Amino acid sequence: MYEYGNLISGRWVSGKGESFSTCNPARPAEIVGRYTAASDMEIDNAVKAADAAQKKWRNLSPVERGMVVAKFVAALEAETDDIARAITMEQGKPLAESRGEVAKSCAEARFMISEATRSHGEVMPSARPGFSNMVVRRPRGIIAALTPWNFPVMTPMRKIAPALVFGNAVILKPSEFTPAAACLLADAARSILPDGLFQLVLGMADVGQALVTHPAVAGVAFTGSVAVGRKIYATAAQNLTEVALELGGKNAAIVHDTEDIDACLTHIIGAAYPCAGQRCTGISRVLVHKPLESQVLDGLVAKSRQVVLGDGMTDGVGMGPLTNAAQMKKVDAMVCAGVAEGAKVLTGGMPAKVSGAETGYFYQPTILGGVTPAMSVATKEIFGPVISVLAYDSLDEAMEILNGVEFGLTSSLFSNDHAVIQRFLAESENGMLHVNHGTIPESHMPFGGIKNSGVGAYSVGPSAANFFTTEHAVYVKAQ
Repeated sequence: MYEYGNLISGRWVSGKGESFSTCNPARPAEIVGRYTAASDMEIDNAVKAADAAQKKWRNLSPVERGMVVAKFVAALEAETDDIARAITMEQGKPLAESRGEVAKSCAEARFMISEATRSHGEVMPSARPGFSNMVVRRPRGIIAALTPWNFPVMTPMRKIAPALVFGNAVILKPSEFTPAAACLLADAARSILPDGLFQLVLGMADVGQALVTHPAVAGVAFTGSVAVGRKIYATAAQNLTEVALELGGKNAAIVHDTEDIDACLTHIIGAAYPCAGQRCTGISRVLVHKPLESQVLDGLVAKSRQVVLGDGMTDGVGMGPLTNAAQMKKVDAMVCAGVAEGAKVLTGGMPAKVSGAETGYFYQPTILGGVTPAMSVATKEIFGPVISVLAYDSLDEAMEILNGVEFGLTSSLFSNDHAVIQRFLAESENGMLHVNHGTIPESHMPFGGIKNSGVGAYSVGPSAANFFTTEHAVYVKAQ
């Protein structure tokens, strides 16, 4: 049982807001955590503490800040097993995936520590004799980080680590479905970071709203749905608060030509089913050149049927449950809608019963064939273990289908044809492009999307400085 309140100015305090609990999605009757939400007064106290801590922290050099944050990352790494268990117990993913999430979080954080020590300013020539011009960057201030339930450690750390190393204070509001891992992160920070520099407040949408609207918050970093992202964008605009929004995706893999169908499909399955398909970068559409259609369909069905469903704490499980009842209902409703529109269920297509966890939120790995570009399963984000397969005749048609959705997060192409690859790289309307492998990002590369998949600077990578710092033009005249 995890029991936490809110971490404010280095102390855990019981929130004066409503109490809530979390459950194990593999066994929903099993209570995993009990928490108390922050009140408006506690949020205001957190902002005041953040302001005081940040004014001191910003005066340290990036190298000094990086050394402190590195100790924090090392502390997280040392607690990998405990944090991974918390992820699995509340989110549902297999324990091996949870361990991998912690490891990737630490790898990304270490990259951002080194990135913050690089020069993000530049010396500029002046048009006037006796002048020296330069561009410098300063810490933005207080960052509010609002994070979802699918990656309870990695998504928070993508905001916490760069915020800190670039000289900011950060207040984290994790999802109410999976707060335990974030609380463990915050607890690890208590003995390493100055009080008030990294704080955590719990609660529902109203707590996030209070952070976004607070006039002392200088930046809002949010990961979640397009619908909520639009609301945050509009709300933050009232204070002209800077935002970095990572939103949804309807990511496709184009299978145009390949000498090894089996390896190609292994990449696709490996990018589609982790986290039970609840990944913004997960492959949910496969666009296949018609000469390869039957091979691809048969292969995807065979590989999907090999996936072992079960409690994420059980050895050998390949896919855990969906995280909550609402998500289960949504995935099933969207598959049913696709079938009503003419899609064919080739495997899966319904909730699953798992022995020993019969009440869990399990959904069968699903392959839908006969899908056309206008169908809802081809255009809307399902966020579950569902792959829609669309066939095409020409590359022109493939690119039109690929780009014919509101999202622009990531995409993949499988081809040995240089001209096809170059066209994909030039025309795919996505922030991240992959050739001959699945949509798995690396820890040092920019992470983000275009169109309705994102607003503002990408997280990770050099461009993160554009959100976590402000830019200043400097003119110095010699005496």
